[in-house]
Amino acid sequence: MAWSLKSGIIRANEPDFDFSPMIDTEEVLGPDGLLAQTVEGFVYRPQQNAMAAEVAKAIEEGSVLVCEAGTGTGKTYAYLVPALLSGLKVIVSTGTKNLQDQLFHRDLPKVLSALALPSQVALLKGRANYLCIHRMENALLEGRLRSREMVDQLMSVKEWSGITRSGDIAELSTLAEDASIWPYVTSTTENCLGQECPSYSNCHLVEARRNAQEADLVVINHHLLCADFVLKEEGFGELLPSADCFIIDEAHQLPEVASNFFGVTVSGRQLTELARDIETEYLREAGEQRDTPDRAAALTKAVKDLRLVFGLDVRRGPWSEVSNDTCIVNAIDQVRREIEGLKEQLEQLKGRGKGLDSCLARAEQLMTNLGLVCESGEDEDIRWFETHRTSFRLNRTPLDISAMFHAQMVRHPGSWIFTSATLAVGEKFDHFQQQLGLAEATTALWDSPFDYPNQALWFVPKGLPDPRASEYTPAVLEIAEQVVRASRGRAFLLFTSHRALRQAAELLEGRIPYPILVQGSAPKGELLERFRKAGNAVLLATASFWEGVDVRGEALSCVIIDKLPFASPGDPVLQARIDALKKRGGNPFFEFQVPQAAIALKQGAGRLIRDGSDRGVLVICDPRLLKRGYGHIFLESMPPMARTRDIADVEAFFEQALSD
Repeated sequence: MAWSLKSGIIRANEPDFDFSPMIDTEEVLGPDGLLAQTVEGFVYRPQQNAMAAEVAKAIEEGSVLVCEAGTGTGKTYAYLVPALLSGLKVIVSTGTKNLQDQLFHRDLPKVLSALALPSQVALLKGRANYLCIHRMENALLEGRLRSREMVDQLMSVKEWSGITRSGDIAELSTLAEDASIWPYVTSTTENCLGQECPSYSNCHLVEARRNAQEADLVVINHHLLCADFVLKEEGFGELLPSADCFIIDEAHQLPEVASNFFGVTVSGRQLTELARDIETEYLREAGEQRDTPDRAAALTKAVKDLRLVFGLDVRRGPWSEVSNDTCIVNAIDQVRREIEGLKEQLEQLKGRGKGLDSCLARAEQLMTNLGLVCESGEDEDIRWFETHRTSFRLNRTPLDISAMFHAQMVRHPGSWIFTSATLAVGEKFDHFQQQLGLAEATTALWDSPFDYPNQALWFVPKGLPDPRASEYTPAVLEIAEQVVRASRGRAFLLFTSHRALRQAAELLEGRIPYPILVQGSAPKGELLERFRKAGNAVLLATASFWEGVDVRGEALSCVIIDKLPFASPGDPVLQARIDALKKRGGNPFFEFQVPQAAIALKQGAGRLIRDGSDRGVLVICDPRLLKRGYGHIFLESMPPMARTRDIADVEAFFEQALSD
C-alpha cells in the first residue's frame, strides 16, 4: 500500500510510499516488525505505518503537522514509535486524565518493551490530582467536616497516605473521583504554599514534576498544557521550554480547553475555599482574636447569597443578561466588600505565617479577576455566567485564541504534531487550523482500516417531522423502538439535549424488553460497566457519552442519534462568536456551527465500530441531513458505511449478523 499527496492531504493509493525518514518506523510497525513480534494481537496497518513516517518527518524537520487518523488506525503507536526513536525530549498531551492513564500504563510499556530502549518516561497530572499532605493535616486538625461520610473518606485518605509513593489520587479507587473530601486534601494554584510549605520536602507534586524534568517523554493532558502556558507555575513552568517535540492527541478538544485557560474565571468554590483556608490558617498561625474568622464566615455567607439571587435554575447566559439586575449587582458588591475587609485583616497579620500570606495574595487576585469579569471594556472578550446546583462561575473568555496559542508555540519552538480521529470537515482542516493559528501546518489524513461498507449500515429514517416540532422526540422513539427490537437491545441512544434525554427515558419505560440505563442515574464508569455486562442493554445518554467511550464487541451493535449535534443557539459563548463573525462579514453558520457539528457527529458515530470484528447499525434521525444544502458536509465527513432508508434493511442486517 502506498500513499499520495492530494491537496496537502495524504490519502491511501497504490504501491510504494517512497519517503524514507532517518527514523525507520517500518522496522517497528511493519508486518514483520518489532511490535508484530512482541505485542499480542498487533495487526499491521499501512495507515499506521504511513502516519508514523509523517510524524517522524515532522520531528526531524521541527515542523508542524495536523493529521487525522480514522478509528482503528492505531495512532498512539504511530506517534509513540517515532517520538521514542528520535531521542529528543517529547511531551505528549492527551484529552483527559483517563486517556493519560491508558497511554502511560497500557500503551507506552508495550512500545518501550518492543524497542528495548532505556528511555525514561513520566506521567504528570495537574496539582489537584495529587494528595497535599499539608492540606490533609489541616483537615485533620480542623475537624469540621460536613458529614460522617466525609470523616470516613478523610480516614481512608489518611490510611492510604502512609503507603502511596506517587500520591496520585487515582490510586485510591475506593473513593469516587468526585468524592467531597478531595478539595480538602488536594491543592490548587491559589492555595499551594510552594517552597514555604512545611511538607514541601515530602510533596508528591514536587516529586512528580522532578520526574518529569528528568524524563525523555512526559505524558500530560490539555488542561495541564494550557495551565502551564497561562499560569507559568514554578517548577512545571521550566519543563515545557526544554521539550523538542509536542504531540497533541485528541487535538479536537484543545481549542475549547485553551479558550477557558486564556480567559478569567471567578467561581463560588474559589471564594468559599479562600474563606475556609483563611479560618484554618488563622487558627494555625495567629488565633488571638476573632475578627478574621468572622470576616471569613461573612464572605462564605455573601457567596451563598450571590448564588441564591441568580435563581434556583441551573443555567448559563451572557453577562448582559444580569449586569443590570440590581439584586445581582448588589450581591457581587457585597462579595467584593467582604474580600476587601479580609484583605485589610490579612495585611495586619502579614508575616505571621506563610499560609495567611498566601491567602492574602489569593484575595488580591480574586478582586482583580472579579473586576476583569464584571466590568465591561472595549475588547471583544466574551463575558458570561453559569450556575450549578450550589455554586456559580463568572467567566471572561477570549473570542479568538489563535494569536495567543500561536504565540505560545513560537515561545516553545520545536515540532508540533496535532492528531485525532476527528479533525477534518469534508477532508479539509481549515476550521481546526483557524482556531489555533496553524495556517502554515502540513496536513495529512488517513482513512480508518475498518471495512465500513460491510461492517456497518447507516440508516436515515423517512417521514420524520421537523426537529423543532414538539412531536419530534416521540417520533424518533417510534423509530428507535423498531431498531432496538431488531438489534435485541445492545444500543446507545445519544441525544443532543438533556430535555430530549429525560423525555425519552419517560416514554421508553416499559416499551422495550431490555434493560434501560439512563445517564445521571449512576456514575459514567458504572453505567458503562453495567452496559457491557448486561449484553443487551439500552443506554440513553447525551454530551459526555458522545466521545471517549469504548465498548467493543456485540454489547454495542447500534448507535441511534436523535439530531445533528448543533450547539445550543442560546449558549452565550457561541452567540458571541456568531455575532462577531457577522460583524466581520463572515457566515457563522457555515464557518463555525456546521464544522463544529460535523466533528461532533463523527465523534458520536465513532462509538459504533471499535475494532475489525465489530458490526453494527448507525441511525441518524435528523431529516435535515438529506433535505438541507449543508447536509453534504456531514455526509462527506463520515466513514463510508453502506446506507439505507428502509427499516427492512436494518432488520435484515441484524438477522444476518445474529446468524453468522
